[in-house]
Amino acid sequence: MFDLRYHVASLAAVFLALIIGILVGVGISDRGLVDKGKSKLLEDQVASLQRRLDATAQQSTSRTRERMAAQSFISEAYPALVRNRLRGKKIAVVFVGPVDGGVRTAVKKALADSGAEQLRLRALKVPIDVRQLDATLNGEPAGKGLRGKRHVDALGRALGQELMLGGSTPLWDSVTDALVQEQAGGTRAPADGVVVVRTVTPQRGATSRFLVGLYSALASSGGPAVGVEPSDSADSATKVFTQTGLSTVDDVDTPVGRLATVLLLAGAPPGHYGVKDSASDGTLPPLGVPGG
Repeated sequence: MFDLRYHVASLAAVFLALIIGILVGVGISDRGLVDKGKSKLLEDQVASLQRRLDATAQQSTSRTRERMAAQSFISEAYPALVRNRLRGKKIAVVFVGPVDGGVRTAVKKALADSGAEQLRLRALKVPIDVRQLDATLNGEPAGKGLRGKRHVDALGRALGQELMLGGSTPLWDSVTDALVQEQAGGTRAPADGVVVVRTVTPQRGATSRFLVGLYSALASSGGPAVGVEPSDSADSATKVFTQTGLSTVDDVDTPVGRLATVLLLAGAPPGHYGVKDSASDGTLPPLGVPGG
């Protein structure tokens, strides 16, 4: 996504190159190799570029102020904008890796502010231990065809489906000790939507394939599925979330990000929102009309 800052940086780089060119040119002209006309041309180019750089910097500052003003307005209006949008909805939350307290608080606040309930939370141990998972599934009818490294993607998909549908969950019952490091909430009620958070570095091998299967199942469950992260995330997961069909919010730690999360869970058009380059659809989904 185009950012005016990059345009300013590009102009600055060209400006620096021309300055260096003039200095080198002047040095050579002292030895009689460049005439004064060429030196004057370079100086005129620098002056022109300096004017463009100044104008662009002013425009960038103006747009930054406008963006900050808009974010400030949304922060002030946030309670009214989210009220009752998710009233009565039951949302599952999945952490890939340990629970991050800050993100957990942000997600819980978004749900509470909009009238939703956190139905269940699962924090997964990664990387996965395929042998341990196979041992827990040995002899379980639900695990047929899901054991071994070749089938970890299918196992991820099956677990994602169970997580959203609720009811009888023989796979989760079997693998909880091997796969889950923290959990809250029961398994019976179906989820109306899901929020996914990755708190570990990108995974490889069998774990990566398992997670792709899990994310894909959550994204195709029929309910809204949103991958979120804080604005200062060191290892962004938005790329893999996007590739597997999840909507994304890259600034869930801010009021604007929480609003975007609520709007997506309420049925706004799927997309990728926030403040980073990954936010290809802008800062917020369409607001629509609040529920209730």
